[in-house]
Amino acid sequence: MNTQTAFSVIAPAKLNLFLHINARRDDGYHELETLFTFLNFGDTLEFSANESATILVTGDTKDIADCDNLIYKAALLLKKHCRISSGVKINLIKRLPMGGGVGGGSSDAATTLLALNKMWDTQLSIDELANLGLQLGADVPVFIRGKSAIAHGIGEQLVDVELAQKWYCVVHPNQHVSTAKIFTHPDLKRDTPKISGDWRTHKLTNDCEPLVKKLCPEVEKTLQWLLKYAPSKMTGTGSCCFVEFASQVQAQDVLDNLPHTWQGFVASSTNVSPAHTELAAIFDQ
Repeated sequence: MNTQTAFSVIAPAKLNLFLHINARRDDGYHELETLFTFLNFGDTLEFSANESATILVTGDTKDIADCDNLIYKAALLLKKHCRISSGVKINLIKRLPMGGGVGGGSSDAATTLLALNKMWDTQLSIDELANLGLQLGADVPVFIRGKSAIAHGIGEQLVDVELAQKWYCVVHPNQHVSTAKIFTHPDLKRDTPKISGDWRTHKLTNDCEPLVKKLCPEVEKTLQWLLKYAPSKMTGTGSCCFVEFASQVQAQDVLDNLPHTWQGFVASSTNVSPAHTELAAIFDQ
């Protein structure tokens, strides 16, 4: 068992820089292509040893029952898979919006698996953790692998990419968008051809954006407002929208002028998840 019994780790946000939906499979899942990058901003998870064998999740959990809490489900999954007798207390400090398309729940689950793999010294490989994480959600493996990547298939096939560091202003228009509702909607575009050759030479869009703008006018309003500063995009199935800049000053200027009815944050991109960086600093000394 690892001697580190109390520590905190980020559960970073992600952005989908593009999201193409290629087809709907017979099992209901969608074939897609998307480009993930991580941000140096996110939730914080505080881990501490629990004298009992129980898993206790506290903090900003919005009164979510354990059976629906991805942090709890991730901890229980690893505990059962590796037959761990110890318990753990996990306190969540929530900064990422629910239903925002920045991966908050998936990132929380991935950070839980990564952190407890270290804390409980279960010594699972990244591939093994990613396979466990896939049971919790299609986006969880990308957070576990922790590298900017293009995802194929249903999102589980990942090809690492190196991206230049950028600064982003991410805006949440205080609207919750259900991923399930978008992906089951009959009007969703599902026939974008798969990318051939270098993805950088293709027109890159978010196939969910037209539908979300129709169903959630506040998202369209946000995208239009951001256009004053730079080309605006929506991440995932929304509702968060973003603009990209070369400098922090430019991104901060957008945030400083944000309408008071919306929320937002400024963050830089990184090719390696800050959760991996922080855990390495704690455990790999």
